[in-house]
Amino acid sequence: MNVFVINCGSSSIKYQLFHLPSHQPLCSGLVERIGLPDGIITHRTFVRAEDEITRIEMPVPDHHTGLEKVVELLTAKGSGVITSTEEIKVIGHRAVHGGISFNKTTFITPEVKQKIKDLFALAPLHNPANYTGIEVAEAIFPHAQQIAVFDTAFHHTLPPKAYRYAIPKELYEQKHIRAFGFHGISHQYVSKRAADYLGNSHAKIITIHLGNGSSMTAVDNGKSIDQSMGFGPMGGLIMGTRCGDFDLSAIFHLLKNGYTPEGLDVVLNKKSGMTGLTGKSDMRDVTAMIEAGDEDAALAYEMYAYRIKKYIGTFTAAMNGLDAIVFTGGIGENDAMVREMVCSEMDFFGIVADVEKNRQRPRGIAEIQAENSRVKILIVPTNEELEIALECSKLVASTD
Repeated sequence: MNVFVINCGSSSIKYQLFHLPSHQPLCSGLVERIGLPDGIITHRTFVRAEDEITRIEMPVPDHHTGLEKVVELLTAKGSGVITSTEEIKVIGHRAVHGGISFNKTTFITPEVKQKIKDLFALAPLHNPANYTGIEVAEAIFPHAQQIAVFDTAFHHTLPPKAYRYAIPKELYEQKHIRAFGFHGISHQYVSKRAADYLGNSHAKIITIHLGNGSSMTAVDNGKSIDQSMGFGPMGGLIMGTRCGDFDLSAIFHLLKNGYTPEGLDVVLNKKSGMTGLTGKSDMRDVTAMIEAGDEDAALAYEMYAYRIKKYIGTFTAAMNGLDAIVFTGGIGENDAMVREMVCSEMDFFGIVADVEKNRQRPRGIAEIQAENSRVKILIVPTNEELEIALECSKLVASTD
């Protein structure tokens, strides 16, 4: 079965085409800078002896134009991986926020689309783009089943003691103010890979997804029982542009002293995190600043790692044990300094990294703990698109 996975951002489209049960995609790609005159499409195919990469620079005024161009690449004579869009039977969409409405992978219907729209306010940067991707895919792939896989669904197993806030009960019951958790597709994928690797489906695992957006999950016996993000994707860890955990008293103070709610939202979501601390959101740029002797950048790295260490302690207590920690995401998989700082002075928890193993960049799953570490320290590359494809396949199989 061909499953085409679409992950739409506000100005981008990530995609992969899988012919299941193979986990190797037939192709993958990225459409960038949608809405700007200098759009970029990078398309990679994997069906021949060597990877073939096509890079196109062209105006991409909207998502429809971008996806139409992707279809041209998918079906191109001589280099395409399919001959017609009718060969794609299932389209899997990443949807960030499912609220209380969606706790599992779901066929997309008009009712489902309306509920995704109703959740725009909870994920204003993501759900509108996800919705646009659904609308465009329905127009371009009219014969395919459209399926939504929600980032919050993996966290539906959080117990009330973890997802409830100590606020008036009516705010929970009427306004649904509670913790939802995010990056669930990634946390689900890497926690399953880690458990399989360990040969222990009941393992207590902390997954650490570090990218421009970052979060951590306590996974006990294959289930998410706590998560660093909460009602929205701003809380928890320090991120590229988001502040992470922040004292609410400071918000009220700022609102009383000249900031508007809209202005403060921009500051905390888009101008904080590593950007607020260093002026740079990309950790590679911050690393270069550290190497040049920048003290603000050095402090930012210390703060970044310290916040992760605090959550390791919290989640270890929540699970009453720990078998493995898992680094994933662009930073988690590639930034050896972050991993080294997170794992330093953690021997009380049985976490001891091997410095040399950590500085190597092996492919696939890698162990980087020292011989005397009681806890496994793993690097597990994430693949959200593959997890979406597998979720779609399970849903289709369950209805056949």
